[in-house]
Amino acid sequence: MAEITAAMVKDLREKTGAGMMDCKKALVATGGDMDKAVDFLREKGLSAAAKKSGRITAEGLVESYIHAGGKIGVLLEVNCETDFVAKTDEFKTLVRDIAMQIAAARPEYVNKEEVPEPVVAKEKEILAAQAANEGKPEKIIQKMVEGRIEKFYKEICLLEQPFIKDSDKTVKQLITEKIATIGENISVRRFVRYELGEGLEKRKDDFAAEVMAQAQK
Repeated sequence: MAEITAAMVKDLREKTGAGMMDCKKALVATGGDMDKAVDFLREKGLSAAAKKSGRITAEGLVESYIHAGGKIGVLLEVNCETDFVAKTDEFKTLVRDIAMQIAAARPEYVNKEEVPEPVVAKEKEILAAQAANEGKPEKIIQKMVEGRIEKFYKEICLLEQPFIKDSDKTVKQLITEKIATIGENISVRRFVRYELGEGLEKRKDDFAAEVMAQAQK
């Protein structure tokens, strides 16, 4: 079992807002796995962020982000509970970072729940065919499909994507941390992303890579 250090407990507390002893118990119960410890606290109702997740978010910001040269544009709505929080630099920075994430990583949906069932079914069909073509036995194909569909979600769902400024956490985890530190529920409601000439036949430039490079500065 991994050693549970004070730094790990502190990190988990900052992510969730839960008490120190609860954080330590969660880390012990999950063998020091930070992501599983976050889920453990939420399931037990001990995470401050989890307790806030059901609150109504009717305030917030609509953010626009245009990549240098006007090649990529994003319009994004992120909600919080009060106008006071919406005006804080911390919330504004979060919204800006999420807009840059959308520009760089090209998500198609906010979360898994938004992905239409026909899209999921089609992807599973393709993944099953790929596994069969690899010569995998029928009895393990389904398990492989379930594992690979999670990777599919990470590609197309904003909240499941690795955060471009810190790939050790997802966008969902980033927002959970901010809920704990800001003290209000935060939710991404909707977004649209435009890329110049998208859908038209043209010379391809890696605009997404440019955005990601800019985000790291």
